[in-house]
Amino acid sequence: MTRFFLWCATWGLIGLVLLMPPAVILAEALSHGIMPALKTLQDPDGIAAIELTLEVTVVAVVLNTIFGILAAWLLTRFRFPGRGLLLVLVELPLSISPVVSGLVWLLLFGAQGWWGSALDRMGIQIAFAVPGIILATLFVTLPYVVRTLIPLMEQQGRDAEEAATLAGAGFWQILFRVTLPGARVALFSGVLMTTARAMGEFGAVSVVSGHIPGLTETMPLHIESLYNGYQTVAAFTMAALLAFMSMTVVFLRSLPDFMNRTREDPS
Repeated sequence: MTRFFLWCATWGLIGLVLLMPPAVILAEALSHGIMPALKTLQDPDGIAAIELTLEVTVVAVVLNTIFGILAAWLLTRFRFPGRGLLLVLVELPLSISPVVSGLVWLLLFGAQGWWGSALDRMGIQIAFAVPGIILATLFVTLPYVVRTLIPLMEQQGRDAEEAATLAGAGFWQILFRVTLPGARVALFSGVLMTTARAMGEFGAVSVVSGHIPGLTETMPLHIESLYNGYQTVAAFTMAALLAFMSMTVVFLRSLPDFMNRTREDPS
């Protein structure tokens, strides 16, 4: 009886919190038919929002993957003064509000910020421009790759790396031929988590972007603009597209575990 109650409660909560929102979004997007919904995606500002989201996501994923690999290797292979502080700083974006991080970028690079006037004299614009959006996204997505790699790298130990070093292998050979192959599942998971977070980031990007349609609006910001402008079908269509992209990333992240279970239990 207890087992049945827990099963019902679990699936009830999943249905209410996880399944109902995307179902409602899709229903609202298709409320006037599929063709009107698809037509809204042809709007130039909508296309620009999609392109900017993909551009920012690619940059954030590439840079944070490189940083995550090197930081995880440093934190798991060496003990040094300040290591604990570095671990805390890596996790800082998980605990601080994204809106606060956006305000910090404005304080540093805004027109009235610390370096804003100097950058303006050099013709460089960071706040209310694409570079500011990239910086904000980099900050909020920084922890995911490094935090998924650290536990597995610690479990691996250093024996294989030391053997490779004695065999004459260099740092990059050890990293790419010894360390990362054994951590590829964790790396894959961290990259996909970074991707999903970058695509859906709203708070920090909203503060630092300036909400300029066609120029600095990512998909989440464009959805808000459409909804506030009473363009309900367009807003929910864009939201449905973003939800589909995010759910695809989640599916890809769970694929390795599903394949492993299938191999272990072919029946």
